[in-house]
Amino acid sequence: MQNFISQKLRDLDAYPKINEDFYNRTFSGGVVTVISAVIMFFLFLFELNSYLHTVTETTLLVDTSRGGNLRINFDVTFPEVPCTILSIDAEDISGERHFDIRHDIVKTRVDAHGNVVDTRRDGIGAPKIAKPLQKHGGRLEHNETYCGSCYGAETSDDQCCNSCEEVRDAYSKNGWALTNMDLIDQCEREGFFQKVHEEKGEGCNINGFLEVNKVAGAFHFIPGKTFHLSEFHVSDLFAIQTDNYNISHRINKLAFGDYFPGVVNPLNGVQFLQETASGSYQYFLKVVPTIYTDARKRSIQSNQFSVTEHFKNAEPGRFRTIPGVFFFYDLSPVKVNFTEKHMSFLHLMTNVCAIVGGTFTVAGIVDSFVYHGRKAMKKTL
Repeated sequence: MQNFISQKLRDLDAYPKINEDFYNRTFSGGVVTVISAVIMFFLFLFELNSYLHTVTETTLLVDTSRGGNLRINFDVTFPEVPCTILSIDAEDISGERHFDIRHDIVKTRVDAHGNVVDTRRDGIGAPKIAKPLQKHGGRLEHNETYCGSCYGAETSDDQCCNSCEEVRDAYSKNGWALTNMDLIDQCEREGFFQKVHEEKGEGCNINGFLEVNKVAGAFHFIPGKTFHLSEFHVSDLFAIQTDNYNISHRINKLAFGDYFPGVVNPLNGVQFLQETASGSYQYFLKVVPTIYTDARKRSIQSNQFSVTEHFKNAEPGRFRTIPGVFFFYDLSPVKVNFTEKHMSFLHLMTNVCAIVGGTFTVAGIVDSFVYHGRKAMKKTL
């Protein structure tokens, strides 16, 4: 029985052996063997590299997500605008508006050469003032609680404005321009104009992030504080400014969402130098929602964007253009999915076997042609 099974297995042998007496090794066969071995080696390295590295597949889908927030990270330097008067505003098509945003914002004073003068987180506290003017008209007494006047901008009888910033906020909420800031006791005692004068000739780096609704909107950097009047935005420094503002700027960073591998933010490192007397610089952005999934199935929800630019000059005789840098963004209805994929080990082994078998087969055919061709030529000669 054992001999019968052994005989049957020998009959199934797909690799019959040839007696060594029938081997005929040739020089051309050796050359073909070396070349085929080199080819197999490089093809194996290529497959190994493909196995060790991931490939990224891109798919486009309709963005059906609703609601949520959009995070805007920014880092912008204004060489000619002092930090004291630089502010950032944001609004969207849902009607939500935020003026002079101070949360999560850091301002850094820089000199004409770009060196850091001072760094402070914006919106934290206000200078203490001694014996300020009370709402009733007298000076703060020793046993009194301070309640400063809002100079007609109060929305209730018990409202107090205890700092220059609170007075400006009260005026802004009423849509009024605060034109005579030197007559405001809080601003005078806090040295608002003194700070502006001290920072004359300096610039400002402003960086941080905004959390906005995931709808089309805009945000902008302007010298002064904006208030809303009808359909226009007006800066409260317009009535007191004597010089045109130079809104030359450098965008060190602008990103919508978190970083993911391969992302390109087209405005990073972009610089604009203002040559005209005054005007506003506008960026129109198309934001594309993006999901990046790595080989470990970890996803990053982020965005990419494209941009077009436009500079608007201040034309004499027309409504005055607000100097500043304006970003208008809109959301694309198409979502991009980047998915990292890794070649499986079985796929690698299949490709290696195909490389070895295919190369040996082709090399054997080439060697056979060479060998029999040489024999035919010798026979003819």
